[in-house]
Amino acid sequence: MSRQSIGRQFGLLGREPSFRSLFLATLGSGLGTWLALVALQIDILRRTHSPLWMSALLIANILPSVAVAMLGAPLVDRLSRRGILIAADLTRFGVFCALPFATNATAIVALAAIAGIAGGFFRPAVYAGVPNLVSDADLAGANSLLQTIDNATWAVGSLAGGIIVAAWGPHPAYWLNAATFLLSAALLAQIPQRLLQEAKAETRGHWRDLAEGLTVVRRSRALLTVLVAWSVAMVANAFINVGEPFLATTAFSAGSFGLGLLMAAAGVGLAGGAFLAGSWIDERGLANVYGASLGLMAVGVGAAAVSPNVWVAAASVVISGAGNGAAIVCNALLVQRGVPDRLRGRAFTVLMSSNTVVLTLGLILAGRLTDTVGPRWIWGAASCLFAAAAVTAYVLARRVPEEPARFDAYEAPLDAEPAVEAHTHSA
Repeated sequence: MSRQSIGRQFGLLGREPSFRSLFLATLGSGLGTWLALVALQIDILRRTHSPLWMSALLIANILPSVAVAMLGAPLVDRLSRRGILIAADLTRFGVFCALPFATNATAIVALAAIAGIAGGFFRPAVYAGVPNLVSDADLAGANSLLQTIDNATWAVGSLAGGIIVAAWGPHPAYWLNAATFLLSAALLAQIPQRLLQEAKAETRGHWRDLAEGLTVVRRSRALLTVLVAWSVAMVANAFINVGEPFLATTAFSAGSFGLGLLMAAAGVGLAGGAFLAGSWIDERGLANVYGASLGLMAVGVGAAAVSPNVWVAAASVVISGAGNGAAIVCNALLVQRGVPDRLRGRAFTVLMSSNTVVLTLGLILAGRLTDTVGPRWIWGAASCLFAAAAVTAYVLARRVPEEPARFDAYEAPLDAEPAVEAHTHSA
């Protein structure tokens, strides 16, 4: 990555005040979110000592995004995106102010579910609005910065959460997280509404709007690329997530330290790959970077599966994490360039929810397979799936134009003949 590319990427924070506000809001709320997730898990563990309650908490954190896609996806385009972002932050502010007063595990899980619903609206609205805050030439760099800070807050926030909860218990972490959401809402309020959204999408009825979001994914080559390639990768990620604790503790006999080392290595790789992705895409093209990123995941995971010890595996996981971080940036860029603004929120919401469904199914399958064949083999299988995803991503992405498509055809009703396919074929 050249010094000029680095300068241009960071220069976005100076050149684009509205993007800077979004970046800082993401930084603040991201730190608080990961910090509080540790607190939630420890709180549930101390109250119940039950794996079932822990599962309920994690499900409450994941499944709301599916519910949002099934029922509320059109709202991300139909309502004010800035209003959605601020409302989501204020809702989560209220949730974390209430959590210190929760009297039982049921109340904690219910409040976590409310926060999950708010998060299910927040993330699609952010990525749908980014193309309106920066030029297309800076779009890859903007996605890189947002994804980099997201991954960095995962590592820093989790570590800070562990320290705070160990020293003072979960309640201070809840209050800190509430404050970060209030700060995020204040920063987002500084962004003019016109810069996050070209215009609110007109509605032809909620269910018809919802069907339009599903149809645009099927008709757009860019979105179909993400749906197919990343669905394969999500199954592989499920295999990684389930097998990782057993790889560290059983295969490498490294205990909880080994697990923490592998997780930290993944976080380092994710942040590095996301940061570099913008310049890689500018220099080598989106299709090449997308395929190569998933290829790095295959190489890194495969090397970790056959590693002699946890240290070699951790180095390998940095490689796979870098591929993961770059691939996520490619996913966002494909969606942002593949649909018009009036459908972008729905497209992100549908794709994110489909990823969650595939991940959930993959987790179920991985649990059975890991118990049968062991963690090294399950990581080996994940490596093969990533390799298949890499080939799929490269082949499909080559047929997607590098530049944003013309969106005139989208403005026709959905049942009219011109559709997304008309302007997403190869140039």
